[in-house]
Amino acid sequence: MLALLLANLALALGPWFVRLADTGPVSAGFWRLTIALPVILALSLREPAARRRLSGATLAIVAGAGVFFALDLASWHVGIAATKLGNASLFGNAGSVILMAWGLIAARRAPRVLELAAILAALAGAALLMGGSLEISHASFVGDLFCLLAGLFYAVYILLLRPARARLGQFSLLFWSTLTGAPILLAVAALLGERIVPHDWTPLLILAMSSQVIGQGLLIYSLKNFTPLVIGLALLTQPAVSALTGWLAFGETLGAGDVLGMVLLAGALAMAKAGDRTG
Repeated sequence: MLALLLANLALALGPWFVRLADTGPVSAGFWRLTIALPVILALSLREPAARRRLSGATLAIVAGAGVFFALDLASWHVGIAATKLGNASLFGNAGSVILMAWGLIAARRAPRVLELAAILAALAGAALLMGGSLEISHASFVGDLFCLLAGLFYAVYILLLRPARARLGQFSLLFWSTLTGAPILLAVAALLGERIVPHDWTPLLILAMSSQVIGQGLLIYSLKNFTPLVIGLALLTQPAVSALTGWLAFGETLGAGDVLGMVLLAGALAMAKAGDRTG
């Protein structure tokens, strides 16, 4: 659970560094993957050989996950530049709803009381956090839509990687998905005419290490330990962190509703974990 929460903390800070980068937003995603790739490779080589061996079918699935991850980053990073940090993280993790629903379907049983209470609390908390989206400009609304699309891509990415994680090391999986996604992001950035090479590498270096190596590394590590329901709920902690970051770093408004939304999300995660233990 600590790894899962730390993963979401690291991932939630990503929008901040995307904004600070002096490249285009999709280019920032390309550098996030490319800079992290040698580190991920070195970490994957430390895993046992049996945990690094991918069959052709598994490699195809993991590469497919990398494609969806690249599409997620491209959509999300475009959205980050056009909306509030809290909204970017919230809508970017909208796929958590898909993960929660899939978790209940895959369990092939009636949902437990604590699970239902956790879902309701999470949705209520998310609704409170995104309430400000109804009052922002048209440009921000478009950014929210890009982030929402990213959330759908992200859910597919997680669901594709989860079965392979039972047999393979997290950094081996992360290496192949990252290697697949990087050239896709470079191609999209070039098609959009973005500035690709930065003057200041610092935000991109921090983005690569925090979001890709630490955030994705810990998230993939957690995949084999939790149901999709718990993982989906944990993803919704990211908007709370991003809302706090937007308040502290960019002066974005953080009202009582936002605080209550954060409390509800934290309670939802606790209830989901308790319900998981009772099973």
